[in-house]
Amino acid sequence: MEEKVHECIVIGSGPAGYTAAIYAARADMKPIVYEGLQPGGQLTITTDVENYPGYPDGIMGPEMMNQFKKQATRLGADVRFGMVTDVQFSRNGGTHSLTIDNKQIILAHTVIISTGASAKWLGLESETRLNGSGVSACAVCDGFFYKGQDVAIVGGGDTAAEEASYLAKICNKVYMLVRKGELRASKAMQHRVKALENVEILYHTQTDEILGDKVVTGVRTLNNQTQEKKELNVQGFFVAIGHKPNTDIFKKYLEMDEQGYLITKPDSTHTNVPGVFVSGDAQDKIYRQAVTAAGTGCMAALDAERYLASKSM
Repeated sequence: MEEKVHECIVIGSGPAGYTAAIYAARADMKPIVYEGLQPGGQLTITTDVENYPGYPDGIMGPEMMNQFKKQATRLGADVRFGMVTDVQFSRNGGTHSLTIDNKQIILAHTVIISTGASAKWLGLESETRLNGSGVSACAVCDGFFYKGQDVAIVGGGDTAAEEASYLAKICNKVYMLVRKGELRASKAMQHRVKALENVEILYHTQTDEILGDKVVTGVRTLNNQTQEKKELNVQGFFVAIGHKPNTDIFKKYLEMDEQGYLITKPDSTHTNVPGVFVSGDAQDKIYRQAVTAAGTGCMAALDAERYLASKSM
């Protein structure tokens, strides 16, 4: 076991993790960042990013995350390839212990969790193959690219209804594919989406296959009542069946809601354990944008810096 107690460990390397590392490094906290299974986070499977300030011509997701990493390392962050596989948090504000790749143990005074959330997918081969080439799990992120075109969205809950409403403003036609015979969304969201003239809700409908070789050209649907198959000509395919926060290893220590999103104290990134902070999609189930994740990464680093200062007084 490494005996040295580090001032700050950042778990995760998306916009939240790297921003936390940038601020922590500038505060001379010498942060160590563990990149996790998906270095760079969800943006590494995103092609064009056009809604992040400072990139007037847009930027590819992987390139953007590489720039975040370069900035963090230039300022002094120690970015390491590895995954935090277990934690032992001190509930009384003592030293926190983290296990890396099931073997190495590292100690820290503060921990910033930026592990993000993973979109739930349908599990189709074509969905994986065309991800980023017409298939997306974020209408707000990628809907702009299908302005004036026809798209399909899968899901029947509030998220699907909200994203269908958003897409209806910019797309020519929106097909909403709902597995059951009714929407699960709140009544208010149901009324809103049903009132949209260019949204067609297809009930008892599942996705049989997403069509296209290099980009999405359509979707083949299956009516789970009649077994009838039908092809829709769409250029965009959005999956809105939910996200799962990557927070399972923290269950023993941290308060979270029924979906697994970590709960923070009001107006802060503090968790219920002193010295442990959370930023990004691991705690945000509402906005889920790169720019908001980066903002909470900044907040977490500032909270961690103030926490360390208060302990040394």
